[in-house]
Amino acid sequence: MTQFDNQTLGPRDRKSFAFHATLFRKLFVAFLRQFFRLFMKIDVQGLEHLPPDGPVVIACNHVTNFDVFPMQLSLPRPIFFMAKAELFKFPLMDVALRNLGAFPVYRGEKDAWAMRHAREVLQQGQTLGMFPEGTRNKSLGLGVAKTGTARMAIETGSPIVPMVLIGTDGFFKGFPRRTSVTVKLLPPLQAYPGETPLALTDRLMFSMAAELPKEMRGVYAEIPKGFRN
Repeated sequence: MTQFDNQTLGPRDRKSFAFHATLFRKLFVAFLRQFFRLFMKIDVQGLEHLPPDGPVVIACNHVTNFDVFPMQLSLPRPIFFMAKAELFKFPLMDVALRNLGAFPVYRGEKDAWAMRHAREVLQQGQTLGMFPEGTRNKSLGLGVAKTGTARMAIETGSPIVPMVLIGTDGFFKGFPRRTSVTVKLLPPLQAYPGETPLALTDRLMFSMAAELPKEMRGVYAEIPKGFRN
């Protein structure tokens, strides 16, 4: 756990956040593995692309509120996530989320605290989970991504491991039949010398789109001529 200086910083800084897999997290993830077996049949591909240790950004498409579960359950390493600040208003939820490795972000604005905390996750050699689109895409296809994921990777020198989820939009719709979910991890992306966040974002999103069904590629369905991957 870490604690920021209570006297000089804001309300979020006065709380402690986990930068490791707490006992509570381990027990909760073990429970989730058993629970989701009732609803989900998961096929994990490309796990060899995940570094066994050290800082890494997992960048994933975002279709449903349940995406974080197959993301975490498919990996041997704990993922640390941003979560909307509203969830932390309830005391018990606040404690639970912080022990699970989540940290609050105020959406719709430039949240410097959340970005600083995300950098700290990577500086601690952990796995940071991010959705480049910024929020879940209700249309299923990829939307225009923000540059925050690429910017974070460039600033910290961390590799990005693209991840694509296929099938999460079918959760619970066919119960008692289990939903088939495919999780694909792609080869890591490292920023080229002098590469801009926008250029790295485009490389990231086009690499993800190439592994998705056509109906899920959205605005990244067509690769521009001369594009450097």
